[in-house]
Amino acid sequence: MKEALAVEHVHFAYGHKPALDDVSFRVLPGQCAILLGPNGAGKTTLFNLITRLFDSPTGSIRIAGLDNRRHSCQALAQLGVVFQQPTLDLDLSVQQNLRYAAALHGLSSREAERRIAEELARLDLTAYRSAKVRALSGGWRRRVEIARALLHRPRLLLLDEPTVGLDIQSRRALVEYLHRLSQEQGIGILWATHLLDEVWPSDQLIVLHRGKVCAAGAVAEVVREAQAETLTEAFQTLTAERSACA
Repeated sequence: MKEALAVEHVHFAYGHKPALDDVSFRVLPGQCAILLGPNGAGKTTLFNLITRLFDSPTGSIRIAGLDNRRHSCQALAQLGVVFQQPTLDLDLSVQQNLRYAAALHGLSSREAERRIAEELARLDLTAYRSAKVRALSGGWRRRVEIARALLHRPRLLLLDEPTVGLDIQSRRALVEYLHRLSQEQGIGILWATHLLDEVWPSDQLIVLHRGKVCAAGAVAEVVREAQAETLTEAFQTLTAERSACA
């Protein structure tokens, strides 16, 4: 099975300050992989490398089998992204934001309208189609960003702290929707977070600390290998000051 994402032996530094150290992991189609780490662990740096905002001097990153350095355009065409900071135009309507994104991906007007209607329905956004984004709550804006990221049918969806700033109910609804999306649509998801309650038992887990992968595998496996009883205990052990990957 071709991976949605394969990261192999990636290093990166800001000048002389290491940010990522020999990072390797894989995300399969239909798999929700949680990139779990405290603030400053290197999660956003890794996302910047995957999206080619930064260039990694070593290692390789493949999206749906395509090297994102040698086949940049083709690889990035398989990628949908929801960044931590909102990027919607607040003065445009939901529909206008999505039409603009569809045009950037080269979709015809007819195909764009079909896909926009489909994503709006899937995310319960149809009633807000003509509403200006400025009028929406944080949770609904996030849904619009996810709809936009899915318009071109990506093989991989990157989520960088997508629930930051949302209320409890909105956050829970978004977490449930995204897990269901990966299972039903077969999209590989890499979800960066530091919130343990967003992790489901069925997820794959990648624990990142100080730029290193401390543990990777099924949630139960990571907890067991950390010799812990719960995910909270395992995370505390793996990210402690004197942990093996510190």
